[in-house]
Amino acid sequence: MSLNESTKARASTLNASTLERFSKEVAKYPAEQRQSAVMACLAIVQQEQGWVSAEAEAQVADYLGMPAIAVREVTTFYNMYNQQPVGKYKLNVCTNLPCQLRDGQKALEHLCRSLGIEDGGTSADGLFTVAKCECLGACADAPVMLVNDRQMLSYMEPAKLDELIGLIRAEEGKVA
Repeated sequence: MSLNESTKARASTLNASTLERFSKEVAKYPAEQRQSAVMACLAIVQQEQGWVSAEAEAQVADYLGMPAIAVREVTTFYNMYNQQPVGKYKLNVCTNLPCQLRDGQKALEHLCRSLGIEDGGTSADGLFTVAKCECLGACADAPVMLVNDRQMLSYMEPAKLDELIGLIRAEEGKVA
């Protein structure tokens, strides 16, 4: 099997919808710069699978014609890519210095205690993964958190955190 056939065989384990989305991202760049779509392709994998596995990294590398280690470097550099399965709601709490000075660490600890998990852990019901994160760029609104890498929430003091968890549990039909 040639390298090109091997690449197609491995990339073919991605579904047609995923490959079509990859193609749209790659089309945004000149042909010789298709590797520029690596972050978008990883985001697509994560949206569809909830995380980016080593197998998915290899498939993205094959699709883009780049070394697998180069894709791995991107996945591990940015904290927006989940490198293991996470809960349905990923809650990242900023603990950088400005948030730290305004109780960011306390917010993280409160969430972990309320959910019975450690930093980086997932609740037993699979709903929540809580982890500290780097600066979210909203220092004046500290403590801040990011929900599912999409929605920023400000002034997340314990009462607001409890309210958020309660609302999510109620919506999911899993009131504790």
